[in-house]
Amino acid sequence: MSKADPGNFFEDFHPGQLLAHATPRTVTAGDRALYQALYPSRFALQSSDAFARACGLPASPLDDLAVFHLVFGKTVPEISLNAVANLGYAEGRFLRPVYPGDTLSATSQIIGVKENSSGKTGVVWVRSSGANQHGARVIEYCRWVMVRKRDAGSKAPEPVLPELAEAVAPAALAIPEGLDFSNYDNVLAGSPHYWDDYRPGEKIDHLDGCMLEEAEHMMATRLWQNPARVHFDPAARGGQPRLIYGGHIISMARALSFNGLGNAQLIAGINGGTHAAPCFAGDTIYAWSEVLDKAPTSAPSVGALRLRLVAVKNAPAGAMILRGPDGKYAPGVVLDFDYWALLPRR
Repeated sequence: MSKADPGNFFEDFHPGQLLAHATPRTVTAGDRALYQALYPSRFALQSSDAFARACGLPASPLDDLAVFHLVFGKTVPEISLNAVANLGYAEGRFLRPVYPGDTLSATSQIIGVKENSSGKTGVVWVRSSGANQHGARVIEYCRWVMVRKRDAGSKAPEPVLPELAEAVAPAALAIPEGLDFSNYDNVLAGSPHYWDDYRPGEKIDHLDGCMLEEAEHMMATRLWQNPARVHFDPAARGGQPRLIYGGHIISMARALSFNGLGNAQLIAGINGGTHAAPCFAGDTIYAWSEVLDKAPTSAPSVGALRLRLVAVKNAPAGAMILRGPDGKYAPGVVLDFDYWALLPRR
């Protein structure tokens, strides 16, 4: 009998199932440097210990999306090793900063399942969380993923569809302990635009583009210890090109958003997210954002912006069109990501 683990298939999941994920990971300053080498990220809070200390934090934290990727990668062997596609996100909250030296581990609970009409795959909903070495949660989120069945003829579990919130309530956003933007240096941050300067309905073309490189994508996916076969093995895609990990697109678009949102220093919540189309090496990613809402927070110097971040491929984002007349995503749209960001207030 083989000792190798083939991963879970759709039939192996049932609502209420608890999963503890392997390989705790101690993060280092090297992870931060690699993140900034992989993505054109220029946010000052994750770049400078001195800037972070001036904002009330003990040091520069790991980028929020790096934390997301690290925890996500831990869940892949049990959740999505046999995935066809990662479909979406909801109810994500970043609960406390992660610093070099922290050790992260992950757990998940299955909250929903539904077989697809083809009988060959099904959708699995899962709530995952990451904790540090003290057992304190640093992140929690829900996602849903399409997973292959082991046997198309096997009996499917009874469908259970979870009810997920449309958005994280502003009052539920966690503000990092000590965060204080009252003496914020916008010159060092690289942007003059504060929370007060943005209005719901405003759209921002981030102008810059960045081509996806095969080597960088592979390095990123390995960095997050994400072993999903569709990112590594063309045979897992029937000989078709390897898929770019969806989180790679989120980080690329977030990094590009600096041009226009340079003071959106922290991600506090993930309201929703859809990978609208696949990406492959050689595609060039552009991004635009729409301000959906804004809210004060418990810290007087900190405001929250609800932002829609849209990534498009192989064409500049100037038109800033999300959907066509038929209600479907416009051609070229690859990511629709709804999140809360924390910015300084005047």
